Amino acid sequence: MAREYTISAGGLTLANQAVTLAFLNPAAGPGPSIEILKCWASQSGSTTSAQQRVQLVTQVTAFPTLTSSAPKTNKLGDPASSIVGGTAGAAGTSGVNASAEGAGTKTVRIEDAFNVLNGWVWIATPNDTIILQAGSASGFGLHLPVAPGSLTNWSCGITFREIG
Repeated sequence: MAREYTISAGGLTLANQAVTLAFLNPAAGPGPSIEILKCWASQSGSTTSAQQRVQLVTQVTAFPTLTSSAPKTNKLGDPASSIVGGTAGAAGTSGVNASAEGAGTKTVRIEDAFNVLNGWVWIATPNDTIILQAGSASGFGLHLPVAPGSLTNWSCGITFREIG
């Protein structure tokens, strides 16, 4: 049975730069692959209407420097995720609020924009999920490619399923 987990954070103050809000990297292998089910971002630091670009990306080699954030189970009683909190974006880790982006190439999988007063959510339909294979050397990130106008009180998250 596939198990589902969420990494999330709230009340974040972002660096004044393009920033990865949340990032996870499947195990180096062997281990489960990761299927991305849902991503979201919002802020409560401003009452000024502004558009914000957002990207779902994969990134290889040199990953972001993050604040450690371990996934939480979505179903009480499920075992802990194979992913653990980490600060370097390494295989088998997850984190939030990057202070540095790392030099690894980002490949944009989905690009969008939203009004910061409304927030943003992406929910994959079954045919639209993004799957990262264990051992693939690619991590997955929820990324703001330009610095937001308001840097305070951001919340974000990624819900994923471990498969295989």
